[in-house]
Amino acid sequence: MMFCLRRKFIALTCIILFNQQGNAVHAMSLLDAYEAALEHDPTYRSAFHENEAGQQAEAIGLASLLPNLSVTHNQSRSAGTITGINSLTGQSVADHTHFDSQISSLTLRQPLINLEAVANYRIGKAQAESSRSKFSGRSQQLVVRLVEAYVETLLAQDHVKLAETQLVSLEELKRVNERMLLKGEGTTTDVLETQSKHAIAQAKVIEAHDELETARLKLEAITGQKTQNLTRLSDMFSSRSIQLQDFDDWHTMALERNAELVTQRHTVVSGKEEIKKSYAGHAPRVDLVASLSKNNRGSFITRNQDAELGTVGIEVNFPLYTGGRVSALTAQAKANHAKAEADLDAITDKVIVELRKQYNLLQSGIKRIESLQLAVKSAELLIDATEKSIRGGIRINLNLLDAQQQLHTARRDLAEARYNYLLAYLRLQLAAGTLVLEDLRNVSSYFTVSN
Repeated sequence: MMFCLRRKFIALTCIILFNQQGNAVHAMSLLDAYEAALEHDPTYRSAFHENEAGQQAEAIGLASLLPNLSVTHNQSRSAGTITGINSLTGQSVADHTHFDSQISSLTLRQPLINLEAVANYRIGKAQAESSRSKFSGRSQQLVVRLVEAYVETLLAQDHVKLAETQLVSLEELKRVNERMLLKGEGTTTDVLETQSKHAIAQAKVIEAHDELETARLKLEAITGQKTQNLTRLSDMFSSRSIQLQDFDDWHTMALERNAELVTQRHTVVSGKEEIKKSYAGHAPRVDLVASLSKNNRGSFITRNQDAELGTVGIEVNFPLYTGGRVSALTAQAKANHAKAEADLDAITDKVIVELRKQYNLLQSGIKRIESLQLAVKSAELLIDATEKSIRGGIRINLNLLDAQQQLHTARRDLAEARYNYLLAYLRLQLAAGTLVLEDLRNVSSYFTVSN
C-alpha cells in the first residue's frame, strides 16, 4: 500500500515538474512578443506600407526632369466627294473617293529649363525623407507600445492576486465574526460590516479579472498570439544597472535625432520648395522637342501619297497671365510654410517637455524603488514576527493573512515601480530618437520565466 502511494506521489511530482517546464518553454518573452508584433501589429504594418508609398515621391518628382518619350498611332477610313472645275471644259467635276490612312508618330520631350519640375523633384525628395523619418518613429513607438501592453498585463495579474488575497482575508474575518457572534462575544454590527467589505472584495476580484482580460486582449492585438504565460521581472533587477547621461546630452540628441522633429524639418523644407514651385508659374519653360512621324495617305490632300517626317527643335513657353492663380498659389504656399515652421517650434517644445519628464522619472524612480524594497523587507519581517506570535498564542491566523496581504501589496508596488522605471527609460530613448533594438534586448534581459 505504501509502495503504491509512493509511486503515485512520484508520478504526480513528475507531472507537476513537466507542466512547469512546459510553461517555462512556452512563456512569451519580450523579444518573442516583438518578433510577433513586427508580423502582426496593424499600426506598424500600416506605417510600413505608408513608408513604401512615401519612398516613391522622390522618383515621381525626378520623372518630371527626365525625358518623356511617347508613341501615338491613328488608323482610320475616310470617304468623301471632291468637287472642282475642269480646266479644259470649264464644267464642274465631282470625284467620289474613299481611302484608308495611318498616322504614326514618336515624340521626345526633354525639359531644359523648368523651375517647377526642379521644385517638384526637391519636394518629392523631402517627402521621401519625411516618410522615412516618420516610419523610424513608428518603429520606435512599436517597442514602447509593446512593452506598455506587456507590463500592463503583468500588473493586471498582480492586481488579481491582490484582490483574491483581500477576499481570502475578509472571508476568514467573516467566519471569525460569525463564530464570535454565536458565542455571544461579537456584535451584529461587526458581522454586517465584514459582510459589506466581503461583497466589495468580491466585486474587486471580478473587476481585476476584467482588467486582466482587457490587458491581454490589448497585448494580443499587437502580437496576434495568445498571452497566457509571460516572463516576469527578475528579483535581481537593480535600477542602478542603467547609467544615465547628463540631461544636456539627452537634450542635444533629441534636437538632432527625434523622429517627430526630423519629420517636421523635412516638412518645412517641402513647404519652402512649394513656394518656389508656385512662383515658377511666372517663369518660362524651355523644352527640347524631337519627333518622327510616318503618314500613309493621311488626308484627302495627300491620299495618294506617303510621307515620313523628322523634326527637332526648341519649344519656349512663356506665361503672361493666369488670372492671378500663380500669385494666389504662392501666397498660400508661404502661409503653409509659416505654419510648418510654427508646428516645428511646437513639436520641439513638446519633445523637450517629454524628455525632461522621463529623465526626472528615471531619477526619482531609483529612490522610489529603493524605498519599496525596504517596504518589502519590512513586510517579510512582519510575516515572520506574526507567525511567531501565532505560535505563542498572541496573534491569530487573520493577522497572518493581513501581513501576507501587506507583503503582496508591497511587492506589487515594487514591481510597478520597476516597470515604470524601465518604461521611463524606453520613453526617454524614444524622445531622444535613440531607441534601438538593443535597448529592448537590455530590458528583456531583466525578465525571467516565473515558476
